[in-house]
Amino acid sequence: MKVTVVGAGAVGATCADNIARKELAKELVLLDIKEGLAEGKAQDMMQTATLLGFDTTIIGSTNDYSKTAGSDVVVITSGIPRKPGMTREDLIGTNAGIVKGVCENILKHSPDAIIIVISNPMDTMTQLALTATGLPKHRIIGMGGTLDSARFKYQLSQRLGCSPSDLNAVVVGGHGDTTMIPLIRLATWNSVPVTKFLDADQQKQVVADTMVGGATLTKLIGTSAWYAPGAAGAALVESILRDEKKLFTCCVSLNGEYGQKDICLGVPVVIGRKGWEKILDFGLNAEEQAEFNKSADAVRSMNDVLKTL
Repeated sequence: MKVTVVGAGAVGATCADNIARKELAKELVLLDIKEGLAEGKAQDMMQTATLLGFDTTIIGSTNDYSKTAGSDVVVITSGIPRKPGMTREDLIGTNAGIVKGVCENILKHSPDAIIIVISNPMDTMTQLALTATGLPKHRIIGMGGTLDSARFKYQLSQRLGCSPSDLNAVVVGGHGDTTMIPLIRLATWNSVPVTKFLDADQQKQVVADTMVGGATLTKLIGTSAWYAPGAAGAALVESILRDEKKLFTCCVSLNGEYGQKDICLGVPVVIGRKGWEKILDFGLNAEEQAEFNKSADAVRSMNDVLKTL
């Protein structure tokens, strides 16, 4: 198996590091436009191989897409990161051109690749990847909800004083501070609803803290987070290459599911060797569906910006 990670910044390098440590692929290509960056980080990671006990070969490339040929999965992290005070939407103009160019170059050498989009604004970049490539929809996956759900579990674990691994909690909708929808009604602690342990005010606080999770980290560290986003991307790669059929929230193309169509938005999907394989209907109540529709409207407004570029 072969994986390419485009973008050797903090998120891309972290994603690549996770993939290598788990030996998900025989060959891993790390590509970046900045001279020497990908080569340097690839060499640095390879020097940990004997210390960490992995045999994946990591190759760095400065914008030479021929080295990515035959990739089974491609993770796109490239683009400018968020700075304090910036929204994901502020990135659309610059990152749209970058993501479109990456998709075109990747498919010249890996026409059968499954593409995972991490670049922000993630929902709109996923929509762009789908329309720009013309690939079957099951081969285009936006990572956002996977990360948001992990952040939701973290916030719940802090409030409940429990292990995040004992929690099941899902965030649907857009990957944005005002568009994501943490489904606290459906969240469970070892199959017991968390609403049994949290009062209404505590539930609202957990939801609010989850929604600003990315912005909180951007304010604290001065740029976008990278450990959790990189790990989320690697988790999707693992489920694809090992055909694990794991359930993640991912941004995928909807055709009537959850009352929406002609849009890429975060919903629960099964991830396996063919990409995303099916969408699960969690049965939103009226209030949740209204929020989901509102989220879709906001994402559509962002997508409309693509038409002006």
